[in-house]
Amino acid sequence: MSLFNVVGRKAPTEDQPEPPLIRMKIFANSEPIAKSRYWYFLHKMSGKMKKTTGQILDINEISEKSPTVINNYGIWIRYDSRSNTHNMFKEYRDLTLCGAVDQMYQELAGLHRARPRNIQILKTATLADATLEAEEGEVSKASTFRETNYNKDGTSSEVKFPLPHRIPRDPLKKYRSTFRASRPSTFKQ
Repeated sequence: MSLFNVVGRKAPTEDQPEPPLIRMKIFANSEPIAKSRYWYFLHKMSGKMKKTTGQILDINEISEKSPTVINNYGIWIRYDSRSNTHNMFKEYRDLTLCGAVDQMYQELAGLHRARPRNIQILKTATLADATLEAEEGEVSKASTFRETNYNKDGTSSEVKFPLPHRIPRDPLKKYRSTFRASRPSTFKQ
């Protein structure tokens, strides 16, 4: 996933020799997909503008300034489900904004069965960290910062990760067999 800056306008005519430029930031996998999404959103905004009546002047890929720093990203989205259109705000923790958008696409595909073509990214922002002592951070979702499970340094003595569904093994190799007459019991009794 990459972030593209697409600049286009309506084709010049005799009535309007210098039409205004329209710039959009589009998340896409490649330039042709970014151009397609640009015309899709532009046609939704003003019904008379489309690929046949306009022109793309410039398209650039925007790269992250510091891709080695972890940030919290907020993403405002609108997506079409099978029944309705929904607005959402999601928070993700990642090295880049494109990585956060990838997480968002994966989450919406898994939890809401939303396809990327049905998802519109309205706005993105970098959020300030929320700390345990101060509540003035912008991060509002506990799952983003994991403040409910971890201390500030990332460790906690209360956090336990159970291992359910363990298959007990026979202690000696001579008792193991490839096939058994009964299914293994994978829970503790």
